[in-house]
Amino acid sequence: MSARDAGLVDDEALPSWLRPLAEAGRRIDSPRFLSPSMADAPDDARPAAVLVLFGEGDAGPDVLLTERAHSMRSHAGQIAFPGGATDPEDDGPIGTALREAEEEVGLEPDGVDVFATLPKLWLPPSNFAVTPVLGWWRRPSPVHAVDPVEVASVFRSPVSELTDPANRFMVSHPSGWLGPGFTVDRGLTLWGFTAGIVARLFSTVGWDRPWNRDRVVPYPQSARDPMVEEIETDVSRSVGRERRG
Repeated sequence: MSARDAGLVDDEALPSWLRPLAEAGRRIDSPRFLSPSMADAPDDARPAAVLVLFGEGDAGPDVLLTERAHSMRSHAGQIAFPGGATDPEDDGPIGTALREAEEEVGLEPDGVDVFATLPKLWLPPSNFAVTPVLGWWRRPSPVHAVDPVEVASVFRSPVSELTDPANRFMVSHPSGWLGPGFTVDRGLTLWGFTAGIVARLFSTVGWDRPWNRDRVVPYPQSARDPMVEEIETDVSRSVGRERRG
C-alpha cells in the first residue's frame, strides 16, 4: 500500500456509482492529469488541500461547493471546494481538507469517508502544492457559511446538472486564458481551478455528455481579480486547451 492509499475506505463501502471514480482517482499518479504542462511541486512549496466531497441528495449524486465571499481580496465570489493551507497540527492533506471544511461550512468530519487523494497540484506563483482529497459523504450533516467574511454560500451541486450539456461552456479571460465552465446553483458560474478539477475527473471516469465546446462566455467577474495569475494561469490555461484538442 502506498502512502497515498493509507487510511482510505474500501470500495465496498462506497455506492456503486462512485466506485469507478475511486478506482480512477487511485490510478492517477501525476499532476499532469490536470494539465500536460504541470510540473511537480518543489520541496519548499506550501502544502494545502481541498475537499472534493460527493454525496447523494434529493437530486441524486452531488458535489459540495462554496461561493467565496464577494468582499475577499482574491477570488471574490468564485465557486470553490472547501479547503485551504495546511496547519502544522494537521494530519496530512486529509486532515487539512476535513479541518478546513469544518471551519468553513460546519461539516462533521466523522460523516466523511475519504476514498482517494490526488497528486499535489503545484501553483508556481503562489508556491502552493494543493492536494485534492476525494470523499464520500456517508452521513451528511447540515452545512452553512460559518464565517460570512470568507464564505457567502454553501450548496450541493447535482452531478446530473454539472454534466448537463446546457450547463457546459468555455470561459475566456482578457489575459488569453481559456478553460472549462459550468452553470451551477442560482445561475452562478463555476470556472478556473475548481472547474478544471471537476472537468478532468468527470472526463476521466466517463461521466461527460457531449457538449458544445465552441460556446464561450466571458470571465464572469466585473473587476479584474488581482490573484488570477497566481491561481489560474499556470493550471487553467493548459486545461482550456481541451477545447482545441
